[in-house]
Amino acid sequence: MPATSVIGLQWGDEAKGKIVDLLTEKHDIVIRYQGGNNAGHTVKFGGNTYKLSLLPTGILQDHVKSVIAPGVVISPPAILKELDTLQSGGIEYGDRMMISDRAHVICPWHLLEEAAFEASRGGEAIGTTMRGIGTCYREKVGRFHAIRMGDLIDKDSFAAKVKEIVPFKQKVLNALNPDGEQMNADQIIEDYSACADRLRPMVADSTAYLLDALEAGKKLLFEGAQGSLLDVDHGTFPYVTSSNSSGCGIHSGSGVPERAIENMIGVAKAYTTRVGGGPFPTELDNDIGQKIRDAGNEYGTVTGRPRRCGWLDTVATRYSARISGVDSVVIALLDVLSGFDELFICEAYDINGTITRDMPSRCEDLAAAKPVLRRIDGWSEDITGIRNFGDLPQAAQEYVKAASELIGRQVSIVSVGPDREQTIRIA
Repeated sequence: MPATSVIGLQWGDEAKGKIVDLLTEKHDIVIRYQGGNNAGHTVKFGGNTYKLSLLPTGILQDHVKSVIAPGVVISPPAILKELDTLQSGGIEYGDRMMISDRAHVICPWHLLEEAAFEASRGGEAIGTTMRGIGTCYREKVGRFHAIRMGDLIDKDSFAAKVKEIVPFKQKVLNALNPDGEQMNADQIIEDYSACADRLRPMVADSTAYLLDALEAGKKLLFEGAQGSLLDVDHGTFPYVTSSNSSGCGIHSGSGVPERAIENMIGVAKAYTTRVGGGPFPTELDNDIGQKIRDAGNEYGTVTGRPRRCGWLDTVATRYSARISGVDSVVIALLDVLSGFDELFICEAYDINGTITRDMPSRCEDLAAAKPVLRRIDGWSEDITGIRNFGDLPQAAQEYVKAASELIGRQVSIVSVGPDREQTIRIA
């Protein structure tokens, strides 16, 4: 198959990194096509644990070319920090890293603007990671004062743009926060030019490269960031990210036609988590939720923030699987649910007396939704050493089967731990 994609079906943090790592062996190129350094993958490789935010997981394997496509927004200091971490762990990336010259650059004013905007929202803050992702995407869509990687590596062009942009942005920032930080254009030019000198050999026309690779029969693997429910168009707006984090964003973010993708794999945890604000119908703000949080180490890879935890929501997950055109589903972190006497799966919503299996488009309706729960017996056994589906406790098998039925997709993989071998392949 020429191309495969791995998509998160929840609000992110679904353990996609492990699945991408497993699939990378059979692919030539791994592509990150949207998001920024607000996304986080934790991958165990070669005895080390790597926390990747911008870099595709494929960078860990020396036969793979890793590509950051046009749909990604890039913080030059952040990506260099990740690359340095790889080198310190013995991973030499050499010429295996490509960054699109069309990808937009996160600049210091984006971080300052985001902090000022979020502070102004008060109790209505959307829970941004404060890394300038949203404000950079806003600049991109507005087409005014935007800087792309192709501009960054052109010293004269970059310097001219910064000298034009900084005075304008400073006026805006001073109006928002008169006591805020004052930017120095010359210092920004110096700092970012140093980053550009290191990144320049990696910057190229990734779109042409990927299209040529497809025609040459290379196998491509697309790695999504965040999850489908955070998609700016199809997620729980306004509590979303600033890009198309569902399968809908692959073509626009990479330049590769979606018809080239023959296998769409969706990843969902065996329960549900969410970070930041926004409605969460199955949330367990109690001892059960804390037990899941502790067992699953549900704290942000990038931010360290504790994640909100709740029962598996198959209304939301089914919706994500449908909009992304998912062929099969991975159930991740099933081992976290060991030790519960009983478990529940949300199979429908009760919204003001109306029962529905459809995801509402308005957050106000989702906030009013009460989960209709299906009870399933729990299990006490440690399942982290099991490698065959039939060897799972009967209750665990029934749980996976119920999830598959309610999501409406075949479950192809069950993950029972963070290591690569802690994987059960069903089909």
